Amino acid sequence: MKQTRILIALSLLGLVAACGGPGDNATVPEAQPAGQTFAEIGEWVVHFNAQTTDQLTPEIAGAYGITRSQNRPMMTLSVLRASDNEPVRAEVSLRAVNLTGQVKNFSIQEVADQDAIYYLGFSTTSVANQETLRFEITVTAEGATESSDVVFSRQFYTD
Repeated sequence: MKQTRILIALSLLGLVAACGGPGDNATVPEAQPAGQTFAEIGEWVVHFNAQTTDQLTPEIAGAYGITRSQNRPMMTLSVLRASDNEPVRAEVSLRAVNLTGQVKNFSIQEVADQDAIYYLGFSTTSVANQETLRFEITVTAEGATESSDVVFSRQFYTD
């Protein structure tokens, strides 16, 4: 019995050793940067991001009435005055389009939370695994005379 266990253990060790690792000529793909998450626009800095709602904690999602789902995209945005990093209210509009030209409708809500003001955009339609959305955002900061556009893309992984 003991010899059988030793034989099995040595056989498994031999199999593991035979697997080896990548050879010397193996290529390892380089990690790609996530992409820019802010834009400096005159007197303001606009911070933005996109993710699926399942990445929110249950407590945060519950506090704001957000349905958590790996297929439901959301966009977050905040506008800060560059001179003092103070939050600024803004008019925000959003258009999101996938690579085949399908428009994803988003509703925007402003959230004022203590010393922060941010904007949440929720899609009424889901995203597929590896779907890329191009976010086209128009921002008019309070006190600004002109609107500014911010454009970024994000690929979503839902599986």
